[in-house]
Amino acid sequence: MARYEIVFKASVSKDFRSIPKSDVKKILAKIDALAINPRGEGCIKLSADNKYRVRQGMYRIIYEIRDTTLVVSVIKVGHRSSEYKSG
Repeated sequence: MARYEIVFKASVSKDFRSIPKSDVKKILAKIDALAINPRGEGCIKLSADNKYRVRQGMYRIIYEIRDTTLVVSVIKVGHRSSEYKSG
């Protein structure tokens, strides 16, 4: 299976500012794993859009998969209590 390219929406860097550094490392490791298998264990397709969600501890990673260009686009990273309020 081909490896997907990971791209980040510009606002994701702002999302990381409010997250402790130890959690950021775990989140980035989870995002890196999406390059190998974007629909892996724990991946849930969101019903409203063509977006997916995966958990990392108390945080959620919202992303889109573009199979034609082999790109995973990370849209939002946030605490589970606020992940869907804006995106």
